[in-house]
Amino acid sequence: MTDNTQQATFANLGLIPTLVERLVELEYHQPTPIQLQAIPHILAGKDMVGGANTGSGKTAAFALPILQQILQQDTPRRRGNFVSHLILVPTRELAAQVASNVKSYSYHLREQIKTVAVFGGVSVNPQMQLLRGGCDIIVATPGRLLDLVSSNAIKLDRVKTLVLDEADRMLSLGFTEELNNILALLPEQKQTLLFSATFPDKVTTLAKHLLSDPVDVQLQSAEESTLVQRVFSVNKGEKTAVLAHLIKQHQWRQTLIFVNAKNACNHLAQKLSKRGITAEVFHGDKGQGARTRVLDGFKSGEIQVLIATDIAARGLDIEKLPVVINFDLPRSPADYMHRIGRSGRAGEVGLGLSLIDYDDYHHFKVIEKKNKFRLEREQVAGFEVDDDQSEAYFLPMRPQPAPAGTGKKKKKKRNQLEM
Repeated sequence: MTDNTQQATFANLGLIPTLVERLVELEYHQPTPIQLQAIPHILAGKDMVGGANTGSGKTAAFALPILQQILQQDTPRRRGNFVSHLILVPTRELAAQVASNVKSYSYHLREQIKTVAVFGGVSVNPQMQLLRGGCDIIVATPGRLLDLVSSNAIKLDRVKTLVLDEADRMLSLGFTEELNNILALLPEQKQTLLFSATFPDKVTTLAKHLLSDPVDVQLQSAEESTLVQRVFSVNKGEKTAVLAHLIKQHQWRQTLIFVNAKNACNHLAQKLSKRGITAEVFHGDKGQGARTRVLDGFKSGEIQVLIATDIAARGLDIEKLPVVINFDLPRSPADYMHRIGRSGRAGEVGLGLSLIDYDDYHHFKVIEKKNKFRLEREQVAGFEVDDDQSEAYFLPMRPQPAPAGTGKKKKKKRNQLEM
């Protein structure tokens, strides 16, 4: 695979010169492994399940063939309020990002190809205006798309290509009803493409019911990742102190911190502020305008520390983000990979840190098992785990003996590594 990737060019994947020239301008020098394997199959009209590490170029893998198919079709593209190609994504921010990428790839064709992003949290009227006369590509969140369909702003019965980006999330229970409603509006004959960094077994089984003789490309590989993973054991109640210490010690240019709840974002930001660290928050209770401003500020480097819920875990491309920290462990093992995948993207070296206390220990073992890796437990100098918790952190679980009442516990040797 490596040798083929080094020899391959976008031109010999079958892409037309206009697209290849644009990729040169964008400094896309060689196709990534997922692009190398996916593009020819998609150009040939095959259904596909495409799995690859975060930051591996999946958007270009499906967007470039779609753009070429639009340019090469013989019939008029835009008529009435119909759409030809539909890309479904789970979050507003990802909808805007994917649409921006598609528009960038088709920059020299902007008079010929119309791409529109539609998502909630903002007024629907400007989006309805953009859809007048139909469009070639819609990038949409499911709820807003159904709103537009019910308002007769768009029709889906002539869709030629359906893409589920972050497909594992799109096929999860939270989107089941909306996705089923959308699928009922689509024609039976279409090309269906599913892309994600993770495909749990249940999702893979469900996905195959949507596809016709699909090509299955799975390229997730810890060995090929440029992301370093580390896990630090801490005493219960000391996570904030350890987090503040790490931020000050390493002076990271940017730090993305994940927690599990909206109120936890604000609470942690307040506690860091008392320790001299200014942090912004990013969660679903913020209005779309505020969310956009915060995310843009973080991407530009104006905001150095961002505390977010999992709405920031999926697909967002933050260039050269040095570190992601799990202050709270994600409830889903798959979300762990999506979170840390905000760092180490596009071949850049990145770091994914997790802070675990006694209550997190078993859940982190589940995350390791599901994602097929094992990390050494480390400690931060000055914040070592108490002796009475060290066995639970670092040794296999065993039946607990009855209280002896006398004698002292033998001190365990603990793994203590400097960052």
